[in-house]
Formats: sequence, structure tokens, C-alpha cells
Amino acid sequence: MNVLRIATRQSALALWQAEHVAARLRAAHPGLVVELLPMTTRGDRILDRPLARIGGKGLFLKELEVALAERRADLAVHSYKDMPMELDAGFAVGAVLERADAADAFVSVDFARLDELPRAARVGTSSLRRQAQLRALRPDLELLDLRGNVNTRLAKLDAGDYDAIVLACAGLERLGLGTRIRSRLAAPDWLPAAAQGAIAVELRTGDERSAALLAPLHDAATARCAGAERALTRRLQGSCEVPIAAYCIEVEHGLHLHGLVGDAASGKLIRAASTAAFDTEPEALGRAVAEELLARGAGDLLKR
Repeated sequence: MNVLRIATRQSALALWQAEHVAARLRAAHPGLVVELLPMTTRGDRILDRPLARIGGKGLFLKELEVALAERRADLAVHSYKDMPMELDAGFAVGAVLERADAADAFVSVDFARLDELPRAARVGTSSLRRQAQLRALRPDLELLDLRGNVNTRLAKLDAGDYDAIVLACAGLERLGLGTRIRSRLAAPDWLPAAAQGAIAVELRTGDERSAALLAPLHDAATARCAGAERALTRRLQGSCEVPIAAYCIEVEHGLHLHGLVGDAASGKLIRAASTAAFDTEPEALGRAVAEELLARGAGDLLKR
């Protein structure tokens, strides 16, 4: 039988993304049978500690990669922003889908914008990147840890545990929860995680059949921009333990990349940006902006 199996986490958002990839594959290849293999990862099971303290976002991948290695699955679908900057040997990114809204979302029951929050308001986010930018804009806020899937986080907000929370616009919109977005926190003033809003599909290195099936789903523009963002993060040796943000867009003559390194405790932010022609490798642009950040003192923040 012409079957392709996709490993995915069991959260509602992960299942949406996996089913989206499956639907695109079925549409591109009539007769192809695509099945999902839902799995629970260590990152899903440990909810009482911040990700930065238990090993980072790579915890969401390992069980899926085991399924690939054991050939129980042919593909694994991820939020690209959650993928490590360097994949383990034997695995590769087979396709990057067209990016959705890369911005962060300000979500609140009573307040429409960040600047409307009262002094010492409680804001929930586990992301050090978001905490650093919140601290820079509103040093008076009480920043509280927030874990769990999207619906769990919204339930905690609605129960009154927080005055506001910050989530990804793309995740809310994919789950049909776009009405919960009170305002967008968007570039260039506010920067997302590298590759935020993009879906990546992982496969085994050398799996030519899966690579060929994925080819129609690949969006070159998204891959270029995300590639520059991830190269910046890779050069800074970034993980979820370090507040690094990056956002790249295509402009008339090439790519324009914004980068940021922050400190979640003080709210200090160091920024840099650059433009490169289309014939420049996106990775080279990412490294160049990373070097500029280091020249401006980002190394001291990274050492913390």
C-alpha cells in the first residue's frame, strides 16, 4: 500500500499542523494514504518546570525522532521554532511550509494592549525572549511562568491567574482562536523567535521517497527567511535558555534581517539589522547580524 506515516505530538496544535501537512500531501499525491502517529513527548509530560531548566524545546522532538529511526514513521511535523539549531545525525528538514503570522499575540480578558495594563499586572509567559522584551517595555510588570498547551494557558488566563498572557498568533489562528488576540506584538519593535509561524517536516537522511513526496509543499521564501533567522541563533549558540529573537523578510532587492539579544532580568536589549542581496546565502546574512550583535555587547548577555 502507498502509505506515509507522520509522527506528531498529541496537543491540539501539533495535531492540527500534522493534519495540515497530511492534507497537503494527499492533495499533491492522489492515492497516497497518509496516517498520523500521535505521541507524547517528555516536554509534554513535564509541566511544572520552565523549559529552559529541563533541557529546552528539543524535548518535544526526541520521541518523534526515535519513531523515525525505528521506521515506525516516515515523517515528523514540528513548529520550526521548536527545532534545535543542529539536528542529530541521520535526520534532516525535508520541507518548510509557507509561514503564517510570525507575530506574538497579546491576550487578555480585560485589556486590549500591553500599554493598557495597570502597574504590577501579572503577565504569563515561559519564554525568556518574551520576558526580556516585556521587561524592556514594562519593567513594572510581574512576569510569571506559564506552561501547558494553548487551551490550558487560555483557561488559566480566564480563571484570573494572569492579567494577560503572550502566545504566538499563528498557534491561536490555527486552532480557530484568532478572536482571542487583543493586539499583535510585531516586528520591528517586537521580534519573534527564529522561524516562528513556520511548520517544518523532518525525515530520515537519505529517504528519497519521502523527500520527493514533500517537494511540492516546500516554500522557498519561508525557508530562506527562516534559514537566516536560524543561522543567527546558531552563531549565538542560542536555545530557549537565552533570550534571542530574529525576524527576516524579503524586500525588493533581497532579505532584511532583524536580530535581538536580551536579558530577561533587566530588560536590556541589544539590536542589530542588515540587508543582503538575493544571491547572498541566508546563512551568511544570519551570521553577519549575529556578529554585529556580538560587537555591540551581546556576548556579555549571553554569558549570563
